[in-house]
Amino acid sequence: MKTVSNKHDELGKYFAQHLSAMTSDISPKQIDRLWQDIVMRYGEPQRAYHTLNHIEQLLVQFENIKQVLSEPHIIALTLYYHDVIYDPTRSDNELQSAEFATDALGPYLSPEQYQQTHALIMMTANHQIDTLVASDKYNDAAYLLDMDLSILGAPWSAYKQYAKAIRQEYAHVADDNYRDGRTAVLQGLLAHPKLYLTDHYYDQLETQARDNIKRELTSLAAL
Repeated sequence: MKTVSNKHDELGKYFAQHLSAMTSDISPKQIDRLWQDIVMRYGEPQRAYHTLNHIEQLLVQFENIKQVLSEPHIIALTLYYHDVIYDPTRSDNELQSAEFATDALGPYLSPEQYQQTHALIMMTANHQIDTLVASDKYNDAAYLLDMDLSILGAPWSAYKQYAKAIRQEYAHVADDNYRDGRTAVLQGLLAHPKLYLTDHYYDQLETQARDNIKRELTSLAAL
């Protein structure tokens, strides 16, 4: 079993590989400083689900689908930064994360690269793709959003842990208010004709995800 520090080291090396592949204008020391900032953010005490474990799970999936992406390094960096700012009492976490990523990566990447990362992080706010993105970028964005929602289609035992962790992050909210807010979010998801935008994720996870959401709605109704 890997220790937490070993796991962090592996995630850090992976981060360095993707960033180095996109620019030669950055030193190992600068990369490490960016990485340590990410580690600090994802280790904040208000997080139970939105931790480095979440990033690790997404990167495992990324390894399985990266060959179909047109710009895999940008998607990988977006995964690292998409929840870098997370405060459950605020509603602008995606915007804050996108701006954080722009500030962090701006000195090293081209404007097109960091603007694309910004746009991709913003899409995770409502899981809708900007219709202006080009077709190859549409494909990349679709895979990013599907990876981010993949927990919904996990086996029920894993989904239950996820739902418990989200409740933990919203410990400051009373049961009845949490029930109402979470119910609205889940019903909003079910109202989508498709939860998953790519055939890869739709075929594998759509049915399970809808079943899981309905089961959570039933348990919320009992609160």
